[in-house]
Amino acid sequence: MDFLISLPVILPLFSAILCVFLRDYVKAQKTINFVTASLLLVISFTIGHFVYHDDIIVLNSGNWSAPFGIVLVADLFASSMLMVSNLVYFAVVFYTLNNIDKEREKLYFYPLLNTLMMGVNGAFLTGDIFNLYVWFEVMLISSFVLITIGGEKSQLEGAIKYVTLNLISSFFFLTGVGFLYGLTGTLNMADLSVQISNSEPSVLIDTVSLLFLAAFGIKSAVFPLFFWLPASYHTPPVVVSAIFAGLLTKVGVYSLIRVFTLIFTQNTSFTSDILVVIAGFTMITGVLGAAAQNDIRRILSFHIVSQIGYMIMGLGLNTALALTGSIFYILHHIIVKTNLFLVGGLVDKVKGSFALPKLGGVYKAYPFFGVLFLISALSLAGIPPLSGFWAKFTIAKAGVDISAYFIVGVALLTGILTLFSMMKIWNEAFWKEQPADCVQVIKVTKKDLVLSVLPVVLLASVTVLIGVFAGSVFEYAEKVTAGLTDSTNYINAVLRRISE
Repeated sequence: MDFLISLPVILPLFSAILCVFLRDYVKAQKTINFVTASLLLVISFTIGHFVYHDDIIVLNSGNWSAPFGIVLVADLFASSMLMVSNLVYFAVVFYTLNNIDKEREKLYFYPLLNTLMMGVNGAFLTGDIFNLYVWFEVMLISSFVLITIGGEKSQLEGAIKYVTLNLISSFFFLTGVGFLYGLTGTLNMADLSVQISNSEPSVLIDTVSLLFLAAFGIKSAVFPLFFWLPASYHTPPVVVSAIFAGLLTKVGVYSLIRVFTLIFTQNTSFTSDILVVIAGFTMITGVLGAAAQNDIRRILSFHIVSQIGYMIMGLGLNTALALTGSIFYILHHIIVKTNLFLVGGLVDKVKGSFALPKLGGVYKAYPFFGVLFLISALSLAGIPPLSGFWAKFTIAKAGVDISAYFIVGVALLTGILTLFSMMKIWNEAFWKEQPADCVQVIKVTKKDLVLSVLPVVLLASVTVLIGVFAGSVFEYAEKVTAGLTDSTNYINAVLRRISE
């Protein structure tokens, strides 16, 4: 089983290399990419099954024992992120079969997509803080090229903002890693937890924790350095926007939760207050930005920001129930947000635009598209009994339990404004008649539509199932939280291999 957790990294790497050599054979690349995504889905759920029923899986690369060697670790948190991320990756890859232009396919689109997924999976599985930095850089490089493929002016403008802010984040990250190594002499996260917990609390450790908060905060797109996201996520093809929306910021949130529950646990009140304030501003600024937009992808991009605020709020409230709500929210949001971008792609496919003033009549012509949109949109807004309601309810209850009424009020207001902007898309794109001067004749075959709709149906079905079986998902999130709040099993699983 140890070797199994290396496959989510190795498999997309070899797939990317193979696709590079087959650059002139697009159909072969598509097949390889689809097979790889299918295998990653099976492997990630296999890992999740074993971790849930047995124990944490640890792989020491090259037989170098922790804390000296490179370690891959699959605990409940990592395996849950692995499962849901590879589920949406499979859906997006399925969607690309008929929704990516030939020009981009010849410009190494499939190798880049595989490289991006290798970075995402590596970030979830690494047990080393420096290698977490490496995986972030793998994601940054591949995502930057994916944004700029095509060379359109809007893409380049968005990419410059995207890469500039993320390079600043990388600087903070690497600086923090350097300070941690100087303080402890180790980079293994389990060993860092032991070293810092056994040391005296100090201003220096608190300062280093702020460096990581800044680094992961930028990558998560929290207030105030979030503007790179809505400036860039609407510029590439919708399949790229969808995978970015679902996964990239969540890797940042995952990293925040990981380091502030495993490493920086001495002075939690210091960072918790900061996180709650950041969460509040992130929710409000994101949702107000969404309400002001008139383009489907721009609205959805700003909502990525606002919804990140809920996840950070759960971490900042610093209770077991709040953290459980954050875990629940991440799992729900990855699926819902990816699907909303894919639905936006369906609208563009049949109407030729993402701009709301140019749209209309989608529900009349394609009522099933309207149903698929409403499932994800109402879930995002937190309407019962869909998944988003239970995630928001859990976080709100956690806030009420500790009398954090103000941030709970901000969260509820954000939910109302989210519903407003989702209904704005519904009214403008789906319900009203399309303006006569904006009607375009778009020829779409029935086979093309069916293949495009199937992955959307898959993710919408998962959203409904999470809502129906919310109790089971909540129990799973509670178990994940238990492993985060008591890191003894994680530390023992990694460091006990010294004596083996």
